[in-house]
Parts: sequence; C-alpha cells; structure tokens
Amino acid sequence: MFIERDIHRQKNAGSIEVIAGSMFSGKTEELLRRLRRAKIARQRVEIFKPIIDTRYSEREVVSHDENSILSTPVENSANILLMTSDVDVIGIDEAQFFDKGLVDVCVQLANSGVRVIIAGLDMDFQGKPFGPIPGLMAVADYVTKVHAICMRCGNVAQFSHRLSSADKLVLLGEKNEYEPLCRDCFIKATT
Repeated sequence: MFIERDIHRQKNAGSIEVIAGSMFSGKTEELLRRLRRAKIARQRVEIFKPIIDTRYSEREVVSHDENSILSTPVENSANILLMTSDVDVIGIDEAQFFDKGLVDVCVQLANSGVRVIIAGLDMDFQGKPFGPIPGLMAVADYVTKVHAICMRCGNVAQFSHRLSSADKLVLLGEKNEYEPLCRDCFIKATT
C-alpha cells in the first residue's frame, strides 16, 4: 500500500544548528549555503537578522564575500516568534547581537518541528563568550565551529581582535576595525 505524503505539511522533529567562530571565518557564508539548500529542497525558509546590523544592507544578510539573501531585520528575539508561522527552516545571522531570550525562542521553535540555523560570533573582541551564543551552543543539536586565518602569522584564528581603542561591546565593523588572530597573536596584541 502506497501512502502519499506532502513534504510541506509533514512536521519532522526540529533541530538547532549553531555556526560559531571569529570574524572573517565564513559563518554567514555557511548559513547562506544551508539556507539555499533548504530552498532547493522546497522547504519554507525565513531569515532574520538584528535590526542594528546595517553594514552591507538593511534588508539582506550579506557575507564578507558579498553573497546575500533577503532577510527580515528584527529588534529582539521575541519578534522572531511572531513572524514564523508555517515555516520549515529559520535562519538567524549575527545572533550575538540578540538578547539572551533567543535561546528560549530557538528551543521553542525546534520543539515545534522547525529547523533553526544560527550563525554568530562565539567571543567578543576581548575573547569572552558573546551574548546568547554560549547558551545556544549548549542546547544545539549540532555545533559547527569555523575558523579564520590569523592575519599576523597565518595560523588558524579563533579570536576577533579590535584594531581601534573603542571599548564599547558592540561596534559594528569590518576589516578596518577587526582582524582575526590565533591565540598566541591575540595574547600578544592584548597584553
């Protein structure tokens, strides 16, 4: 006996996937790759980013390689729940800029059958855990840690070193404000 299934209506178990690492490590590029594959599979996809991230575009998630995908900028994590009815996959970029409530939002979405894919910095410019990312990594089904190349020695880099003397936690920037460094070069640069 053959049973026909509608893949758009069948709810599978949800999941949480975290892509974390330093600046210039390819987090957003990996997020975009996974979201494009979900679209190819005809899954319903929604993408969110924090409203404060306007570096490349106000409406798109854009990688440093200038690949992009249309997204919805939101002010806080609770807004994501308001805009996610009838979706299979949710992408969230620059998750470190969201409030800590993002962890509960992602768990709620995954528990309701949604695949949630999150990209963000795991450490701030001081080398300390950043925003909700550590909590998301703890509850994630899958964690992918990506690395950049140290701009000083060429080794694998996991730190985002701020080049300016600004001391506020959130400072949006690119290659003029930050450089990826390995642990040894980061320690030398910050002591």
